[in-house]
This record gives sequence, C-alpha cells and structure tokens, in this order.
Amino acid sequence: MMANLQGVDARDKPGHDKPSSGLAQFMLSRLSIRDIVLIERLDIDFADGLAVLTGETGAGKSILLDAFALALGARGDAALARQGAEQGQVTAAFEVARNHPARAVLKTNDIAAEDELILRRVQFSDGRTRAFVNDQPVSVQVMKQLGEALVEIHGQHDDRALVDAATHRRLLDAYGGLEADVAKVERLWEARRTTLAAADAHRAEVECAKRESDWLRHAVDELAKLAPQAGEETALAERRTTMMQAEKIAEDLRDAHETIAGGDSSVPALSGVIRRLERRSAQAPALVQPAVKSLDAALNALEETRAHLEAALRVADCDPAELERIEERLFALRATGRKYNVPVDDLNALARKYNDDIALIDAGEEKLKTLEAAAKQAEADYRAAAGALSKARAKAAVALDKAVNGELKPLKLDRAKFSTALESDPASAGPYGVDRVEFWVQTNPGTRPGPLMKVASGGELARFLLALKVVLADRGSAPTLIFDEIDTGVGGAVADAIGVRLAKLAAGVQVLAVTHAPQVAARADRHYVVSKDTLEKGRRVATRVSEVAAERRREEIARMLAGAEITKEARAAAERLIKAAG
Repeated sequence: MMANLQGVDARDKPGHDKPSSGLAQFMLSRLSIRDIVLIERLDIDFADGLAVLTGETGAGKSILLDAFALALGARGDAALARQGAEQGQVTAAFEVARNHPARAVLKTNDIAAEDELILRRVQFSDGRTRAFVNDQPVSVQVMKQLGEALVEIHGQHDDRALVDAATHRRLLDAYGGLEADVAKVERLWEARRTTLAAADAHRAEVECAKRESDWLRHAVDELAKLAPQAGEETALAERRTTMMQAEKIAEDLRDAHETIAGGDSSVPALSGVIRRLERRSAQAPALVQPAVKSLDAALNALEETRAHLEAALRVADCDPAELERIEERLFALRATGRKYNVPVDDLNALARKYNDDIALIDAGEEKLKTLEAAAKQAEADYRAAAGALSKARAKAAVALDKAVNGELKPLKLDRAKFSTALESDPASAGPYGVDRVEFWVQTNPGTRPGPLMKVASGGELARFLLALKVVLADRGSAPTLIFDEIDTGVGGAVADAIGVRLAKLAAGVQVLAVTHAPQVAARADRHYVVSKDTLEKGRRVATRVSEVAAERRREEIARMLAGAEITKEARAAAERLIKAAG
C-alpha cells in the first residue's frame, strides 16, 4: 500500500507563475506520515502562500489533519495506528525565525534548535504515545505548547481561538499594538502584590508583638536581671565539680604538705648534709659530687611538690559560701532555661530577640506607615496604568470592530454586526488589567447580540473567524493557519470572497485550506488532491495525496464544479476560475 506525494514536472509546478510571498522563515516545510490509519507512507513538502487540499468526501482529508494534529500535541488514540502495524508516527518540520515565540519554549525546556524545528510523535497500537522535538524526548505538554505557537487549526466547529475570553483580550491587545502597555501593567501588578504582601506581613508581626507586649517586657526585665553569659553554665558546673571533689581530698593534701614542709620535714636535715658534703668536695670530688648532685635534685623535687600541694590546698580549702553561690546561680539559670524552653546557653540570644521584638513594637508603627504608603503608591500606579490600558483597549476595540465589520458584507454577513464587549471592573484587577474582553455578534437586525460562540451558527462562525483572521493576520497569529472546510454550505460569490480572503491571509502567513469550493481552490498557490485507492484486489485501501498543476489542476476544479461526470462546460468554468484568480 502506498500513500505518497506524486511529483510534477517543472512546468506544472503549482505557483510557478506566482511570486513567493517570502515567508520561508515562518512556516511548515514538511509533513511525513507513517502507518497512520489508511496512510502507510506519505511525505509532503510545503511552501509559503495558500495551499489547498481537495478531494471527494471520505477520501481521507480528515485523517491527514488528525495526523498533523497528533504532531502538534493533540490527544493520542490507539485507533490512529494503521491496522497490523505496531506503531505509527507523524513528523512535522518547521522553519522558524530566531525571534519566534516557539524559541522561548525551546529555551525553557533546554531543547537545542537550529533553523529547523522538527516535531515527531509516535503512536503505538496499545494507545501509548511518545513525543520528540529535534529528536529529544519531551512531554506531550511541551509539544502542545510548541504546536500552539506554530499552527492554528480552524474549522466550523473549532472553538480553541474563540471560546476563551483571555484569547480575545490577547487578540485585541495585539491588534491595538498594546503589548508594551500590557507588560507595564503586569510589572506594576507584581510590584503592587509585593508591596501589599510586605505591608500585610509587617502588620501581622506588629499586631502579634502588641498582643505579647506585657509578657515580652517582663521577660526582658527578668533576663536582664539574670544577665546570662555564653558558656556560663558549663564553667559553673565544672567549678562546682572541682570544688566538691577537692573537699573530699583536702585532709590528705594537708597531711602530705605537713610531711614535706612541716616541723618533721627532712628538708632542713638534707640541706645541712649537702652543705657538709660540699665542704669536703675539694678533698675527694669524685666521691662527693655525684651524691651532692642527687641530693640537690631531691631537694628541688621536694620544693616543687610543696608548691603543688599548696596550690591544691588553696583550691580545696574553698569558701563554702562560694559553693553555695555557684549552686544558686546554676539553679537560677537552669530554671529560666526551662521556663523559656531553651538551652541555658541560648538565653542570651533569646534576650536579644525579645529586645528586638520590643523594638519592633516601638518602631514598627513608623515602618508600617512607610510600607503602607509604598503599597498605596503601588496601587495608585497600577490603577493609573490599568485605566490608561482600558482606554487604549476601548479605542482599539472601535477600530477592530470597524475592520471586522468591513469584511462581513462580501462573506454574505452584511446584516450581521461584530462588536467587542469590553467590561472594566476594578474589583477584578489582575496582571493584565481590569478588563474582560469578549467578541460578540448580532446576526440580524433586531436580534439580541451575544457571545460569538453562542450566537453564530457553524457556517456563520467560520466566516466570522475568517474575517477576524484577515484583520488580525499580522498581529498575534501563528505563522501557519489551517482552515478545515470553512466554506461548507456556501457557494458562488461567498465562496469566492472566502478564497479572496484566504489568499489575502496567505500574503502574511502560511495558509492551508481543506475545501470543497472550486472558487477557493482556484486561488491557491499550490493544490493537493487527496484520494483513496483500492489495492491488492480490493483487500486494502490507501489514502493518496498528489500535488496537481496545469491540466490536472483544471480537471480537479472541474470535478469540484460538476461532480462525478466532468463536462466541457465544467472544464471551461474551471479555466475561467483559474484565470480570474490569477
């Protein structure tokens, strides 16, 4: 089974006689489909301008769009995988300028990209899907964000670009060139939020401190009187332990001191012996000097021992009153620590904190006044900018309404009226101002106007959408627009008007239209025909896409005019349409 793009020779190239619109940096350049529903293999190269897809009902145009939507992040479906295949895949390649919003999505998600951006989606037969951007695995949400930045798909029943009022606001801002004003309001909203939060937080701190004021002052006085010092508990505990242990050995120390330095001390006798030996030293030095030296060392050792014993006695003979004072101080410190539920060593820091809290109470009112003044100013700045933005939006809405209504008459909506409903509510302030924007329509005089999505029928909705896109094409539009049978149910002059506007759109963005209207097909720069072929003796069916030009293109437009049997009159009419469009 084959489903591929048929080549044409150079003289039959669609658009050969039409100049390029020069959008090469902002477009879908290639679509490749493998094993999706009835498509086994399909590769289509796209260019700028207006391209149309035509074909009989059921030929597979919807399959083509469903496959493309899959590559743009649409929900996967096991039924999309071709029967008998384990998986199918769709690849869409785009040429995207350096300043395109899609680049911001790539940067945020650390996706490398050169000039070409390739989205690839794999659909497994068990329902699973995988998404890739430039062959890097990504989440479907990232692929969807890129798809929304690159392509808009619109049809009679498509409401993605119209149902969300936030989108209406963005489109109005784009039309009025108000993006810088919106960015300013957004910055002021953030400044307002920050200053209000700071004032609220400080106010809560002051109020909490006020409620605890009396207790705080009592605590500060108590801690000031106690005057705890860092490391004091450890030092006192060690001193107390030393004193208690010394008290137990004081008697033994005194006995040792008495033995060495008391009345029965041998030190005087040893000193006398040394003096006598020193007098004999000259007579027999070899015999006397070693003994004198040893005795002298012994006396020095006894003297050092006496000094150590006296020092120990000074410690051991402590004042009982001092030990009692240490005990009382330790008790006071530890009791206070338990009272305030902190370690004793943290009492000093706690005292400083409580002092700071009292200082907050004393000085907080002044700081609060400053913060509240800043918040009030931020509120005023935001309200002023939001008010100016509202006025600018109102002016832009008038211009937008006039421009869109100017497009309605040729689309056979001459009795209809488009309007931009702009409601400003200060109570609904937000980062984008205080306005709610919604597109409304009145389909006939005397009827009640209402939201576009609720009032317009399917065919009317498609034409309103086209009028909007023509007006907004160069402001806030994706670089590739796809219109799915928006000409259904219309013909003649209306279909031609739709074709004119699609071609007008294609001068600024790439446009792909699925159409049943020969008037639209005649205005295309490139024409693709979708057909369904039966293969293998009727057992298999394949969707086929061919690019047609010259005679083959005239034949297809004649088929669209005449139906199953193509007449000479239909061929002549097709020729006239093509010439008129050219």
